[in-house]
Amino acid sequence: MKRKALSNVHSDNLYEQIYDYIIERIGRGVWGAHDKLPSIRTLATEFNVHRLTVFKAYQLLKQNKKVYVKDKSGYYVMPENMLLIDSQQNPIISAHVQESSLSEIHQVRADYQFSIALLDPNLLPNHYFSEYIKKVFNLYPKVLGTYSSIQGDPELREALSRYFTDQSHFYLTPDELLITSGSQQAIDLIARGLIKPRDTVFLERPTYSPAIDVFRRQGANIIPIEIHPHGYQLEQVEGLMREHKPRLFYLNPTFHNPTGYTVPAEQRKTLVEMANKYQCLLIEDDPYPDIYFEKKPPLPFFSYDTAGCVIYIRSFSKYIAPGLSIAAVACRPSIMKYLLNTKSLSDSGTPLLNQKIFLHYFFSERLQKHVEKLRIALEIRRNIMEEELSATGWKWATPMGGFNLWMKLPESTPMDRLLEKSIEKSISFVPGSIFDSLKEHQSWIRMSYSYLNETQLRDGLQRFVHIYHSLTSTQI
Repeated sequence: MKRKALSNVHSDNLYEQIYDYIIERIGRGVWGAHDKLPSIRTLATEFNVHRLTVFKAYQLLKQNKKVYVKDKSGYYVMPENMLLIDSQQNPIISAHVQESSLSEIHQVRADYQFSIALLDPNLLPNHYFSEYIKKVFNLYPKVLGTYSSIQGDPELREALSRYFTDQSHFYLTPDELLITSGSQQAIDLIARGLIKPRDTVFLERPTYSPAIDVFRRQGANIIPIEIHPHGYQLEQVEGLMREHKPRLFYLNPTFHNPTGYTVPAEQRKTLVEMANKYQCLLIEDDPYPDIYFEKKPPLPFFSYDTAGCVIYIRSFSKYIAPGLSIAAVACRPSIMKYLLNTKSLSDSGTPLLNQKIFLHYFFSERLQKHVEKLRIALEIRRNIMEEELSATGWKWATPMGGFNLWMKLPESTPMDRLLEKSIEKSISFVPGSIFDSLKEHQSWIRMSYSYLNETQLRDGLQRFVHIYHSLTSTQI
């Protein structure tokens, strides 16, 4: 039975509507991984369109890696992380070769984990933290029997609104804050609430790997924006905004992950003005603002925003209490309603116990003083890493905060073999291609200095350099 034509719009848009139809059905699970999709002839008949229109939709799906083709058989649904190599191989090798997320790498057990951008648990005031857990149960005896609101605990949002006003000149109300279970949930909510298939999204290149996965899953058209030690080429960014009319630009401008770069204040103000001009939302991910080594970083983009074009994500998971997984999203009411609708479909609110513990722990005088000690400890670790690698000839820009060193190895580096041999010796690192939406940066790596103690850092780095030299000295 023939279906009515998709719409009365110009036929040039029909293939996009068929694309959206297929994406929507895959998203709902009507067609699952490796399921065969209807033939071009079948869909053309069903939607009363020319076969070339359906063919064009399938080509776009293939280009965006939503489907794959079997010769003389047809189109099939591409699994989200389809293996291109033997599934029994080490997951870190798989992650490097295929399009996969950073979570694959974190599955690898290693004595020297340079792949994990988290704080060494021994640097946290764990005994002090346990005292606050007891305090919360005394203050809120019914906390385990109570749900939080979808938007987050009002007491915590009130405290955070004052904190952001004092620290970052935000001037926002508690109703303009949403509490999430970490920054990754915040990114996911933004993508699901604000992005439709084929919307254009700007991502820094390189960038936080899970963000690539999240926006790809939504069917976004990703345009990479190069980030440099001095920030962005703003003329190029404006040209791309004018040309592509992006829905949003996801950025991590302070002690950037993976590069460690920090965008200067003057560029922040200009980019906010540019985003307002071209009606582009800026998604500012800010996980490390307190981990600076010489001077405080510039104020966040959100501080310059008077038009509501910035959504600010502040994670407290990396260096305050990873086990609580607390993040805050700041945005104006016109955007907040979309995020709240999306979050209501995800959970019943971030766990109230976690929020209450965080509230009393984070705002304590002792914890704020402890952050000063963290800065010193991490600066020492950064210096150790640079010292141990100083004789290699590898290139990097010294990070002035954060957890990571982003290094360029010689182009001739056999990265697959270096990765494999390192894992055999119980050493993990992250290949640069994982952070690149184009899967390039093949000679770059990210090594985190935050997770290992000083002795482990020296020992692991010496072993890693030895592995590198043993591989490259045998190359002809």
